[in-house]
Amino acid sequence: MRKLLVTGGAGFIGSNFVHYWKEKYPSDLVVVIDALTYAGNIESLNKVKDTDNYVFVKGNICDQALIESLLEEHQICTIVHFAAESHVDRSITGPDEFIETNIIGTYSLLKAAKKVWLDGDKLENHRFHHVSTDEVYGTLEANDPAFHEDTPYAPNSPYSASKAASDHLVRAYHHTYGLNVTTSNCSNNYGPFHFPEKLIPLILTNILHDKALPVYGDGMQIRDWLYVADHAKGIDLVLESGRIGENYNIGGNNEWANIDIVKLLCKQLNKVFSADSSLHSRFPLAKHAINGTAESLISFVTDRPGHDRRYAIDPSKSNHELGYAPTETFESGIDKTIQWYLNNEVWWKPLLK
Repeated sequence: MRKLLVTGGAGFIGSNFVHYWKEKYPSDLVVVIDALTYAGNIESLNKVKDTDNYVFVKGNICDQALIESLLEEHQICTIVHFAAESHVDRSITGPDEFIETNIIGTYSLLKAAKKVWLDGDKLENHRFHHVSTDEVYGTLEANDPAFHEDTPYAPNSPYSASKAASDHLVRAYHHTYGLNVTTSNCSNNYGPFHFPEKLIPLILTNILHDKALPVYGDGMQIRDWLYVADHAKGIDLVLESGRIGENYNIGGNNEWANIDIVKLLCKQLNKVFSADSSLHSRFPLAKHAINGTAESLISFVTDRPGHDRRYAIDPSKSNHELGYAPTETFESGIDKTIQWYLNNEVWWKPLLK
């Protein structure tokens, strides 16, 4: 029986990981801690709230004493650290929270783990898994090879800089103190429970409300997209087979320009509304989707400062060492995502306010 502390478990990727883990390992103890800031939604965990071996704690990862008490009380052997401020636009207008949560919060977790796992009666079989991002590597030109684990860090936004700093702290706690750590750097995730300020849910919910679809600059910024359940599977493999002290890139081999994603979402929603007339009464505001003209809602807006042009991850190390490979294609994952948002208005509609 493994006993996990999942930080940020009410957020987008964290909640999907909790669902994945509870379904695959129902006898394991999962303790979730989340501060329930704007992007943390307790409703995302409704499916597991009444299951055995599950505990939710509202709290802040900067509270070292609280983390220590949770590690001791529940005899935690594994921390899976998702908790982070993650929206690049917000980091540009208000970077302070990113420094506090992503750097100081990670540092507090590491101090708590060291104190409980190493400074007392040493817990040999422990793991601190840190979930990071491809954005720490900076930006790529069109013909550059994809990011690999040895790509030098070159973060370009306050968000990515704060994540890069936290990655270095995790590495340092392994090399200095012997903490058993692993880190995964993932490409852009999408899927259920995604807060509607991010590209894919923003476009979907705007179409359903007949609002403009904002596209930064020329829309040719390229991202590598990964279905969130495939990310959870990748982390599982790192915890099971990853080498201590190593980084693993988890990507989808799935590069898309932003404008092409927006056009695909328009096309797919047009198709769904054409095939299912019951959606017309459920989403009466979605007039362009009803009429098959969602793409006409696209509106190009001024690019954001320092917008990275391209991200792409080379997951070869994870493929070869861990046997990792994504299950979903982008098309199948997008179809699942669209259906989830159509069927779960009760979850996302309150967030638009």
